[in-house]
Amino acid sequence: QLQASGGGLVQAGGSLRLSCVASVDITSRNTMAWYRQSPGMQRVLVASSSSSGGTNYGDSAQGRFTMSRDNAKRTVYLQMTSLKPEDTGVYYCNLHTFALSSKYDRDYWGLGTLVTVSS
Repeated sequence: QLQASGGGLVQAGGSLRLSCVASVDITSRNTMAWYRQSPGMQRVLVASSSSSGGTNYGDSAQGRFTMSRDNAKRTVYLQMTSLKPEDTGVYYCNLHTFALSSKYDRDYWGLGTLVTVSS
């Protein structure tokens, strides 16, 4: 229900824009986020965007990445600049929806898109 795209091979210092299209409505209360999983590492939060308008970034993304969303297109983007080899990994899109009762909250994950940054 989430389709991420835009990954690829880029040299250090380059840029990429990732996109994630949701097949479900993202105008209700939710948070969408990008996570990165590097080889042998746990999945880490890169950036998140709430339906109320707030955006947060992980330490590694601060100042270099920008997350945005287009609710009409059910799409979120991650503009990545000044890429470093340590940004290499599979980038996953996550949608967390909030229900009136938290027991009905749901998490959706896409398959991920691979970003490789060469030095």
